[in-house]
Amino acid sequence: MSENPIKGRGAQKNVHNRFFKNSHEVLDDFLNFCEAEGEEADKNKTNYIEVFPKTFVNKVESPDVGMGFSANPYQGCEHGCVYCYARNSHEYWGYGAGLDFERNILFKKNAPQLLEEKITSKNWQGETIVFSGNTDCYQPLERKLEITRKCLEVMLKWKHPTGIITKNSLILRDLDILREMAKLNIISVNISITSLSEATRRLLEPRTASIKQRLKTVETLAANGIPVRVMMAPIIPSLNSHEILPLVKKVAELGARDVGYTIVRLNGQIAEIFKDWAYKTIPDRAERILNQIAECHGGNLNDSNWGRRIKGEGTISEQVRDTMAIGKKKYLKDRKLEPLDNSQFLQLKNPQLKLF
Repeated sequence: MSENPIKGRGAQKNVHNRFFKNSHEVLDDFLNFCEAEGEEADKNKTNYIEVFPKTFVNKVESPDVGMGFSANPYQGCEHGCVYCYARNSHEYWGYGAGLDFERNILFKKNAPQLLEEKITSKNWQGETIVFSGNTDCYQPLERKLEITRKCLEVMLKWKHPTGIITKNSLILRDLDILREMAKLNIISVNISITSLSEATRRLLEPRTASIKQRLKTVETLAANGIPVRVMMAPIIPSLNSHEILPLVKKVAELGARDVGYTIVRLNGQIAEIFKDWAYKTIPDRAERILNQIAECHGGNLNDSNWGRRIKGEGTISEQVRDTMAIGKKKYLKDRKLEPLDNSQFLQLKNPQLKLF
């Protein structure tokens, strides 16, 4: 473990925004001055910034992520998952993919209005919209702003098929809405659980809900008739890859209908962030983990090829795939997620359809 890790953060440093000509560097002279004066060189505070987008629903072009449209009430994510693929997207907003991603959170208060405008537009055909395809829609700021809840109210009002991906138990706050959506078969929830170990969770995902809370969330959603799938994403060789079978068994016992997974890939700036984190927090295992990640991607830490990048290749990836298949066959046999229903939305949007 490093002597002075940045508490409560995944990334342990900022990285240069590749779109910027100039970079910012903290010099030893400044750090020494701060120490001599008894001042903090880095206050490690989170900043919340309102933005005013003109659109909210995004078409997903990638064929291997399992969604056609996504909506993200927030950009950046205070959860601080060190492996998060969404870190790179923060560069498009003028920030870095490292600490900036966790400490500069952009929020869209006009999201519910933009959402309703989109789904009531003339050519919209009721395709499932997933919250969130990029950053968590139930991150800490949602407790105060309730943007996600207001969006769900719009979706329920229009009986529109909806997906949710989150690793925060805050979703249970909206159980009243989710129950009504489940009755209409217009909701499916994905809960991300990467490990059953709280120690591993604290290392990888410092500001997320505890493993105990997430397991309780799966159980509560299932008990209320809300279709829930667990995502073991990502699987990181030599860090959580040994937990596949016990994790599938546990969530199956709690009522999950399916389990999905991805193999970690360190795309863009994430490779530098992850390597820095690994050598500072788990130095005894860092080299082995990085080498095995590369083994899953043809010798590289990243693979951008569609159809291959999510599941990886090679011996380790095959072992993960086979173990997951065994777990699902043993513990999730005969369970499935039903397709969501968009016919109610289409009839509500255009009552004349009932005449045909």
